[in-house]
Amino acid sequence: MREALISTQLTAPLFRYSQLIKAGPNYVCSGMIALDNETGKLIEGDSGEQARKIFQNLNILIQEFSLSLGDLVSVRIFSRKFDQFPLINQAWEEVFTVDKVPPARAAVGVSALPLNALVEIEFSFYKT
Repeated sequence: MREALISTQLTAPLFRYSQLIKAGPNYVCSGMIALDNETGKLIEGDSGEQARKIFQNLNILIQEFSLSLGDLVSVRIFSRKFDQFPLINQAWEEVFTVDKVPPARAAVGVSALPLNALVEIEFSFYKT
């Protein structure tokens, strides 16, 4: 059975899609861009700052739905400025410190993202 989970704390989707789908023990989070939760607008800043905001929003989402970074199995990062990828890695390492097992990860350079974002990240979880 598939269930759509909608956050009451994050900016609502701008288009028709589910923020988070639960299918059995699997949770798939739609791609997140660096939206400010008060204004609903994309934050200013470089790729690292946008990645940090995405991880802050992810933290809100996982707390709201009783998930954890330990449940995170796969991450896909889309970057519009791949030359700034070291900044994304820096934000990543602030979250996935040496004492945590990081999820599997893919990174893709793209020419465009929604709202002209520099970074979009999607997350997949497995929770038994």
